[in-house]
Amino acid sequence: FKFRPLLTASLHIEAPELKKKEREETDREKHHIMAALTVYNVNLELASNKAAHNTSYYDSSDLIIRRGQPFKITLTCNRALKSGDRITFTAETGPRPSESDNTRKVFSVPSSGSDSGSWSATLPSSTSSTLNISISTTSNAIIGLYRLSANIVSNGRSSPLTIGNFILLFNPWVSGDDVYMSGAAERNEYVLNEAGLVFVGSAPNLGSRGWDYGQFEQDILNIILKILDSSLEYRRNTVADVARRNDPKYVSRVLSAMINSNDDRGVVLGRWDGNYSDGVGPTAWNGSVSLLKRWNSSGPVRYGQCWVFAGVLCTALRALGIPARMISNFESAHDTNRNLSVDQYYDETGRSLGGSDSVWNFHVWNECWFTRPDLGSNYNGWQIVDATPQEPSSGVFRLGPTSQRAVKEGDVHLDYDGAFVFAETNADRIQWLQYSDGTMKKVYSDTSSIGQYTSTKAVGSFGRVDVTNNYKYPEGSAEERQIFQKARGNLSRGGGFSFSAMSMREQAASKPTFSGKFDVVGALEVGKDVNLSLILKNEASDSKTVKVTINATAIVYTNKPVNEILNTSQEVSLGPNEEKPISLKITYAKYDKLLTEDNMIKMSAVCKNVKEEDLLVTRTLVLKSPPLLIQMTGQPVEGKPLVVDIQFANSLKEEVKDCVLVVEGSGLLREPLIVQAPSLRPNQRSRVQFDVIPYRPNTRQLLCNFSSNKFENIKGNHVLD
Repeated sequence: FKFRPLLTASLHIEAPELKKKEREETDREKHHIMAALTVYNVNLELASNKAAHNTSYYDSSDLIIRRGQPFKITLTCNRALKSGDRITFTAETGPRPSESDNTRKVFSVPSSGSDSGSWSATLPSSTSSTLNISISTTSNAIIGLYRLSANIVSNGRSSPLTIGNFILLFNPWVSGDDVYMSGAAERNEYVLNEAGLVFVGSAPNLGSRGWDYGQFEQDILNIILKILDSSLEYRRNTVADVARRNDPKYVSRVLSAMINSNDDRGVVLGRWDGNYSDGVGPTAWNGSVSLLKRWNSSGPVRYGQCWVFAGVLCTALRALGIPARMISNFESAHDTNRNLSVDQYYDETGRSLGGSDSVWNFHVWNECWFTRPDLGSNYNGWQIVDATPQEPSSGVFRLGPTSQRAVKEGDVHLDYDGAFVFAETNADRIQWLQYSDGTMKKVYSDTSSIGQYTSTKAVGSFGRVDVTNNYKYPEGSAEERQIFQKARGNLSRGGGFSFSAMSMREQAASKPTFSGKFDVVGALEVGKDVNLSLILKNEASDSKTVKVTINATAIVYTNKPVNEILNTSQEVSLGPNEEKPISLKITYAKYDKLLTEDNMIKMSAVCKNVKEEDLLVTRTLVLKSPPLLIQMTGQPVEGKPLVVDIQFANSLKEEVKDCVLVVEGSGLLREPLIVQAPSLRPNQRSRVQFDVIPYRPNTRQLLCNFSSNKFENIKGNHVLD
């Protein structure tokens, strides 16, 4: 047994060291388990969230999501979430957020069991230190820029965490949202499509030109949010304004005021006198992107007209997630005194005398899609908004939202501005002659010529869809007149115009015993002589002599006269039931320097005979510019170059100088391409070639604008599917 004490001594030495190591390992395990929860990394899962929320097209590094739909964030921690740990999230928007205004939302993981109508966060059961958290917003949440933060309570300690910012948009994919649109094709067109088409010209000879909305281009969404933060409403009461941004009705009304600059240093300054030398002519714009960026850097942009206001407003609405489209209405009335009748005045020489009312060759506004809980479900659907500053609404130049259904049914007393829209599409027209002694005579009236060929771009194509019957019952039908009288009754009861004094004015104009019309001979093209005839017909069995005064005036598209081209008079003898043409030629030399950039000439003829019968004949001529020929070679694949070939031929008999080509297109060119082209001799052709590399999928549209000393703003566009 002599070795036993040594063995005992050896065991006595080793046992305490082993226990010490075991205790240290146990302590380390306990420390790891009981350490406060700490977040090492935050991942906003940009790619997967944007794909799920249909926001991948936005050229932005921001997290952009849609309300009423969950999004995910990943928190990498020092350990798994344990009992007793709590992460409380706070989402805030606006400068002074509060829970009472719904501009601050507080919610926790684990959930505190608050009601299902609140924002919430959920974490699937997990023992991992990586926390995959799903955050749900409500379908009526305020849209805009949010700041997301968290407070972590663990082991009796509280620590703050900045998670990041996100932008919340309206969601037409979710049925609980006011802007919900059930059709996938319609959502793709009215929310996701950047390639627009606007119809212009004069009825019945309609034309069209492309418009680049560019709602997904870099910085555009942030500029739209800046526009909201620049509004009168925001400046008057910031807290109340932000709190109302959950409502598409409110947001669209604010934007309709802010896109024009009349009251609030908004985006675009309008001008209609044909002189744009201190700015950019309205027809020069190819789309919204350059214009919005210019406003962002230097304030109100000179100049725009109705399609420019509508194009920019459509960009803003689509960027925020509100389905929207442009609408062109031909023979569009501007009724200033709310009597649903427009009066046009001419003197005895055929010159337009203007007046407070007017009829535009075309006018462009917007429709946007959402419910109207303030009016009732019958008025859900398309709502009219218009940023063109025509008449103030509640003291501010804006229009709408006006329920399209309310317009068609004559419910013009409902919010907002229904009487004005009703008149644009369905007013009666009266034309007057003013004699040299100041007296006036009604020479023409009708109930059907206002509101023709109301048009919008087709879903999924660049065709035209006629939506005239969305605004009124068919002209000539009993329903149309019944609704017209209903609208007048609603205006009278609402304290509007008194119609009892109009009985004399509404008597039909006496019809003369002769008629007339303008017929065009040959093509109407800039650079060529205009040949036309005034065809007079004697409707009676006796002979008569008619004094004819013909006027031709260059106008802008609103029918505003700018430059008189000619005024000529002659006497015409008509035998019984005879039809006789009066030929007229307007040479290019006569109108060359007088045309506006709309290329429109207003023809009018005042015809009088000795029996004091008066006839007024009018027609608007729209001259076409030479075309831009655009070809593209290659497949429209993201990241692969395409060769663009643009050609223009000088059709004049003189040199064309100061040639400038501007090319734009969202998803194709990040900045406008400006080419100074050489002068062109008569019949010479100019050719420009360059490459573009698509950087975003979906339908793309290349838009071109060619200007020179002889041709203003010739448009061309090429669509890539």
